[in-house]
Amino acid sequence: MRLLSGPVWLQVAAVLLRGYCGSSFLHSLRYFYTAVSEPGQGLPQFITVGFVDDQLFLQYDSSTREALPRASWMKKVEEDRAGYWVRETHNLQGTQRVFKKKLENVRDRYNQSGGFHSLQLMYGCELTKDGWKGGYWQYGYDGRDYISLDLETLTWTAADAAAQLTKNKFEAEYNAAYMVTYHKKICTEWLWRYLDYGKEDLLRTSEEPPVVKVTHKADYDGMETLVCRAHGFYPKEIDAVWMKDGEVWEEGTFHGIIAPNSDGTYHALLGIKINPKDRHRYRCHVEHDGLKEPLEVPWEEPASNIALILGYVLGAILLIAAGIAGIVLYRKWQAGYREAPTSD
Repeated sequence: MRLLSGPVWLQVAAVLLRGYCGSSFLHSLRYFYTAVSEPGQGLPQFITVGFVDDQLFLQYDSSTREALPRASWMKKVEEDRAGYWVRETHNLQGTQRVFKKKLENVRDRYNQSGGFHSLQLMYGCELTKDGWKGGYWQYGYDGRDYISLDLETLTWTAADAAAQLTKNKFEAEYNAAYMVTYHKKICTEWLWRYLDYGKEDLLRTSEEPPVVKVTHKADYDGMETLVCRAHGFYPKEIDAVWMKDGEVWEEGTFHGIIAPNSDGTYHALLGIKINPKDRHRYRCHVEHDGLKEPLEVPWEEPASNIALILGYVLGAILLIAAGIAGIVLYRKWQAGYREAPTSD
């Protein structure tokens, strides 16, 4: 299990949270908590997100102070359990206060009186169709491992001397039996419940091909960027490369993440910086299980200025959305997670 750094929190979904893979499929319920000492624009002092597999279903932050559904299928939870969102809001408001104090305590242990600092927690459970696979409870501080719990041995691993003080506190305060009960029973029961609520999206088996479109935008240096957007495909495994004169071309390319849509399908971006006069030489080559044969899509002159404007707007929306998502949990500071050793 790993906790990763990155400017876009959707990278966590793309890398950590796995999608449907047949009979060996690993389902997961994961929560990410982040508290920061210096909130900024788009970055609340405290934020919580919950994922089932790679689908965001819950969000709370210190700005709204309200637990909110982030998946359409979560509307069913209120029908099944009246008062669910009120209870979640109340619990997370309490967690916000606790995390603020925890962050202050950790800063004191490192003798840090100011500056930007972050405390993060990832916890949850995983299972196969045969039952419980494992669980995790991991803290990170300022982008580094801090302390983690091994649920098999019920031992805490401290990263340094400061974390050792927290380890001593946790060993005295945490009930080991409850930790096991939560991960093996409570967490997995809720995971199965969420999977049932969202089974049309989370457990789909049909293959849906991508819709592929290539747009372009001029750069300030006289060059331009071609953007290949694949949308609405399932499963999420997809291969996309740029071809120049019929050969794979990697120079100047950049890959966006493969991210989920609200309906359970996925979208992805692939870009390349080129000389405008060579635009006709490039094709976006896409392979996917939902396609009978690979696609090779060129940039095409819009039929009208309106179509061109719409293309620019679409590209801008995608870039802005990715930027906002990046600010929400992870930004290009040292506060991302790195790999932490655990038993699973």
